[in-house]
Amino acid sequence: MTEAAQRDTEIAVDREARIRRALEHLKNDTTDQFDAPTYFMPDEFTDPELAERERELVFGRVPSIVAHSSEIANTYDFKAIRMPRNNIIISRQRDGSVKALVNLCRHRGALLENEECGKRRLFSCPYHRWSYDIDGTLRTITRETTVGELDKSELGMVELPCEERHGFIWVIDRAGVEIDVAKWLGPEMDAILSTYDLAGLNCIRMEAFDEPINWKIMQDAFLDGYHIQYAHPNTAAKHIHTNVMAFEDFGNHCRFVAPRKTIDRWLEEDPGENSLVDYVTETHFLGPNVTLLKQPDHFQLLTFRPHPASPTHGVMEMRLMVRSAEEMGLEQERWERLWEKNWQILLAVLRQEDFPVLRDSQLGMSSQSAGRMVLGRNEVANQLFRRMLAELLADDAS
Repeated sequence: MTEAAQRDTEIAVDREARIRRALEHLKNDTTDQFDAPTYFMPDEFTDPELAERERELVFGRVPSIVAHSSEIANTYDFKAIRMPRNNIIISRQRDGSVKALVNLCRHRGALLENEECGKRRLFSCPYHRWSYDIDGTLRTITRETTVGELDKSELGMVELPCEERHGFIWVIDRAGVEIDVAKWLGPEMDAILSTYDLAGLNCIRMEAFDEPINWKIMQDAFLDGYHIQYAHPNTAAKHIHTNVMAFEDFGNHCRFVAPRKTIDRWLEEDPGENSLVDYVTETHFLGPNVTLLKQPDHFQLLTFRPHPASPTHGVMEMRLMVRSAEEMGLEQERWERLWEKNWQILLAVLRQEDFPVLRDSQLGMSSQSAGRMVLGRNEVANQLFRRMLAELLADDAS
């Protein structure tokens, strides 16, 4: 057995053990827990100075996912993205690599690209028609002889650190620093992601939501299995058990399984050697701002980013990533109906149940005499998220 095959086998065995731990929790009405409750102040979601520190010390220092590789699958494909610190363009290069470039003409600062996505052989400024190659090189200065002598090599689009790994495109939102996604993920999470063949999936649906909600409030909601029965009684709660999880702590990241209600058949019956993978939802928190959900037949990617200026606004992006109809053994029409129905259900839950509660949470946090807030021991992933942010924000010297 090769080293990679041995690693994959060990991860699969470990996954089954964690699912069985979750099954025992379900039987005993228990869950994995953090060391102790922790407290925080509501101004963490309203303070503009803290929001600035998060943009600089979190998003300006560590890699975060901005797209799935299939979203810019072909040469010249691009996406324009508003990051916390920069407006950027990610584009597929002629050699198959991906670059992240600041979306700005080096002449007078106009945006080079206003479209959200598409295909471009070059980026052309609408103001004076200076143009840039897809690698960011300044290609043309219109009426160049009247402009004066300029060194074009010094006026290309500014490049940001970018890496493609595990089927995702990762960016650090600051020029001039090094990116190493594997190092940031750590050996455990990097190995786990490598077993999923995420690069072989297709992102068939994506939508962004610009909400009057701090990005951390949104991220917290999708690390929390404690609210399902109460906030989603007629949707998610019909399928997933509440407040029952088995966790693994990887420092800046974690993964946890939540039992689906289909697992109830094993409450009285010994599963023996049967795999229980299809009876759970497996969630991966990839710090600082990503929730990757592994469902029995697809993946969902949820990303959360701060607004560039307002601490009380944030952006959430949701993606649905699946195998092709052929790989799933489905007729194309049936495959399309299946995923369209699935997507509409996800959108309905988000718009009708999650966002109204989270908007109200943001309003509540603005009360001047709100007092301190608390995270319980059962909210382990939220505790890990808070711990990771505290460590990054405390390390000013880096």
